[in-house]
Amino acid sequence: MTALDLSSPVAVVGTGTMGQGIAQVALVAGHPVRLYDAAPGLARKAADAIGSRLDRLVQKERLTADERDAARARLKPVDDLSGLAGCSLVVEAVVERLDVKQELFRALEDVVADDCLLATNTSSLSVTAIGGALRVPGRFVGLHFFNPAPLLPLVEVVSGFATDVDAATRAYETARAWGKTPVACADTPGFIVNRVARPFYAEAFAVYEAQAADPATVDAVLRESGGFRMGAFELTDLIGQDVNESVTHSVWQAFFQDVRFRPSLAQRRLVESGRLGRKTGHGWYDHREGAERPAPHTAEPAEPPAYVVAEGGLGPAAELLDLIREAGIEVREAEEDEGTRLVLPSGGQLVLADGQLAAEFADVVYFDLALDYRRATRIALSHAGHTSAETVAQATGLFQALGKKVSVIGDVPGMIVARTVARIIDLAVEAVAQGVATEEDVDTAMRLGVNYPLGPFEWSRRLGRGWAGALLDEMHEVDPCGRYAPSLALYRYACATDQREDTP
Repeated sequence: MTALDLSSPVAVVGTGTMGQGIAQVALVAGHPVRLYDAAPGLARKAADAIGSRLDRLVQKERLTADERDAARARLKPVDDLSGLAGCSLVVEAVVERLDVKQELFRALEDVVADDCLLATNTSSLSVTAIGGALRVPGRFVGLHFFNPAPLLPLVEVVSGFATDVDAATRAYETARAWGKTPVACADTPGFIVNRVARPFYAEAFAVYEAQAADPATVDAVLRESGGFRMGAFELTDLIGQDVNESVTHSVWQAFFQDVRFRPSLAQRRLVESGRLGRKTGHGWYDHREGAERPAPHTAEPAEPPAYVVAEGGLGPAAELLDLIREAGIEVREAEEDEGTRLVLPSGGQLVLADGQLAAEFADVVYFDLALDYRRATRIALSHAGHTSAETVAQATGLFQALGKKVSVIGDVPGMIVARTVARIIDLAVEAVAQGVATEEDVDTAMRLGVNYPLGPFEWSRRLGRGWAGALLDEMHEVDPCGRYAPSLALYRYACATDQREDTP
């Protein structure tokens, strides 16, 4: 099954930001495009707005004047659904209400031919439920574009329970012909991106709710240590707290209130207060004119230790040993190569976040996971109240000697980056095990859809198959609410090798 022919008319129903963006994508690809909106006059206004954006593309030399004029000639607003007769694809981008979408598609079936593809751009509703109202549900598919649709490359092509393979393939190939990067997925709450991304927000909010760190510090650690483009607090302010919470709540409800997807009470209070982010001038941060952005907590300078004793290779943080040597600090090898920690001159230990609490040990400072310890500009440390001040100072000074800013946070299991990455990996592995998508498509979706520095499976290959499960196991021991219990899929994934040599 191939992509739609460029002579085939494409219709977009709903002319808000997403609808206009999708229409522009199809138009620039070369299709005749028809616009419809139930509100009188909005389709014509949307056509004018798209025309203005085409003018800007000419100014930026991304389109020629002739291409713009030809595209404008192919764009037609219509005043009634009957004007969509003859279209080969209709994409819906109306309000996120199941009843409204079902009513629209039932009406469309009376207008278009039975071989016309029908698609929804829903981000939170069930494609299966929307298509269930149709006379010919096999030609119904999800085409989830990301905002702004003309700029972001990812499109999730979602097959509902009744979607025909040919329809999904034609939608996939059409999206690719439009210059997008499609990923195929089965209908699941949140699809790929909004399902797998939930821990990125949830764990940041959990650290905040535990009073372990303020939003500015959490965001700085996620960016400067984790390599994420934005932190969770600033990103949700950009998205809109109401929008982000609505998606979280929808996924949580769709998974029968699974504790792993539980919404944040702190975010709920923010929404209730009307602090929705940039669009209202205030969210987690104050975005009003002249407001100062709060600085992340950064430790005062401290003296580095003269030496460290390496017990084991530090696992995912092994490159730290080279950095320590390059900084002129002696690295002594322990006689017994066991464990994955550094022993400081104070006698205290510096340990990579492993899901346990510093409070469980006599004199331990934890340090957080980094995407790249050489390039990271900030490292988070955590310790218990009884941890010696000398150990904390030496740990702080050590990372400062490596050129890192240090943020000391409260004693929370898994810290910030480590717990976030572990939970993202867990949900990704479970999604693949349930047939939602392939490993490759999950990684592509998370890199392109939310700009993650690595896809979950890329992270896992770097950290080791067993890393996420081991950390979550420890977190579950500390906090047995079920939120951190690793999935059965993750356990199987960790156990899998190319060839099992051991037998029961």
